[in-house]
Amino acid sequence: MRDDSDERVRQQLAPAGELRVAINYGNPVLAQRGEDGEPSGVSAVLARALAAELDVGITFATYAGAGDVVAAVAEDAWRLAFLARDPVRAETIHFTEPYVLIEGTYLVPASAPFQAVDELDRGDVQIAVGKGAAYDLYLSRALEQASLVRAPTSAAAIELFVERGLSAAAGVRQPLERYAAAHPAYRVLPGRFTAIEQCMALPVAHAEAAGYVADFLARMKREGLITRALEASGQSSSLAAP
Repeated sequence: MRDDSDERVRQQLAPAGELRVAINYGNPVLAQRGEDGEPSGVSAVLARALAAELDVGITFATYAGAGDVVAAVAEDAWRLAFLARDPVRAETIHFTEPYVLIEGTYLVPASAPFQAVDELDRGDVQIAVGKGAAYDLYLSRALEQASLVRAPTSAAAIELFVERGLSAAAGVRQPLERYAAAHPAYRVLPGRFTAIEQCMALPVAHAEAAGYVADFLARMKREGLITRALEASGQSSSLAAP
């Protein structure tokens, strides 16, 4: 740790000498399961770098979706997470500035008439979405006519969309594009309905350490850790937030 006077930060983040980190496998841009079964990807890289700087151990709690991570904050199951910033979540979670910016868009049948994301807000449109995901929260506020059909996870939302023949599936552009590339009967719309700000997150009950984490993230950006971690996990470095 850079300054011994920051012992209170260590107590906030790792009170038992272990940094407990929530990893959301529902967003493959940020987290993947490594060949050794351990979390990998940019979020895991940032977590391990912070634990090393604090000179503490690290324990990962893994979740299938962001909604599960948010729910677990009430159980004090983690002290650090990687989540999209949202005003509803901000009631219980403190967010840093973003480290990655991701487009939320739609997967639609190739034969669908839609050519732009803003064409889907119609009364006859049903959109599959992962329950509690950032784009679920955003679209719940933004859509005036279209209805949302919720699946347990973002990956399950694609399956639900296909199985039930819904109008679209909402999600992160990259995994939607990978699905479309493997299934020519579907395509991803250009443009976005929102830019999803992926941030480091702390429970508000332990936000005393927020300034330290914000400073840590700013240094990791300047040092290029985020762009290197994105590239090493097969993602585009252009996703890194400025």
